[in-house]
Amino acid sequence: MAEGRVLALALVAIPLVASAEPDPAHLERLVIQDCGSCHGLTRKGGLGPDLRAESLSHWDADGLTEIILDGIPGTAMPPWRPLLTEAEAQWIAQYLLTTE
Repeated sequence: MAEGRVLALALVAIPLVASAEPDPAHLERLVIQDCGSCHGLTRKGGLGPDLRAESLSHWDADGLTEIILDGIPGTAMPPWRPLLTEAEAQWIAQYLLTTE
């Protein structure tokens, strides 16, 4: 019976964790380290294209969020949906569009 209560509590807690506000410091490190591994540590391009705001001016935040979450099939851009929430992907998209 106690196991059932623990499972129920865990199932209730999962959405609370998933809906937490994005942590800007963590996400900025992720952009530098994880995005930077393909797009260059300064986001000027590498294996992947330039991710500086001036190079992304033809994109909107929703389009970038979709690419971050679902990747681009047939390219080296992987989907990050298994690792990021939609709110985190939106934060990253806004960061890329507004930070040089």
